[in-house]
Amino acid sequence: MKNGVKKTFRSDDGFTLIEMLLVLLVISVLIIIIIPNIAKQSDNVQNTGCTAQVKMVQGQIEAYKLQSGKIPATVDELVPDFLKTNQTSCKNGKKINIVNGEAVAEG
Repeated sequence: MKNGVKKTFRSDDGFTLIEMLLVLLVISVLIIIIIPNIAKQSDNVQNTGCTAQVKMVQGQIEAYKLQSGKIPATVDELVPDFLKTNQTSCKNGKKINIVNGEAVAEG
């Protein structure tokens, strides 16, 4: 009777080494596929953010023009009244400049 009870509670079922390796292989393939897509999306986010930053600076150029009656020669003329110092460049490293009265990201 004791042997029968031990047999029902004890199970030899489990994962074999081959099954574990296959699971690790599948996980590795998924990671290899996902990571480049995440990096690509990060670049898209940075570029979209820079475009929004340029539009915001353009709006501040218009506000400067309304207040002073002239177009600023450089973005530095907009600091500190219209822009903060860290708003004169994008997060992706591009510097925002004023060319012909328009804000553009260069670099």
